[in-house]
Amino acid sequence: MSTTAFSPLVVAHIAQLAHLELTEAETTQLGSAFAQTIDVIAKMAELDTSQVKPTHQVTGLTNVWRADEAQPNSSFTQAEALANAPLSHQGFFMVPQIIEQSE
Repeated sequence: MSTTAFSPLVVAHIAQLAHLELTEAETTQLGSAFAQTIDVIAKMAELDTSQVKPTHQVTGLTNVWRADEAQPNSSFTQAEALANAPLSHQGFFMVPQIIEQSE
């Protein structure tokens, strides 16, 4: 049985923060699920992990990404990039304004 309680008000607040619309049944169900999750975390916090080495990765994989280096042969020149642009000005793309300015 869960020792932690999540009131419908708390669940509704969490749902609002996550931009979720919940029914009353979903609110009750999530309150119970949140409580169970907190209880599991509390049980895990009771474990003695003083002899366990910290780890950030347990599969033994290594970074397979390439180095972040410029590859001139794979890049467009500025003229090539702008060649099909409907509008450009002084070497830049021109696009319609989408953000209104307030005074």
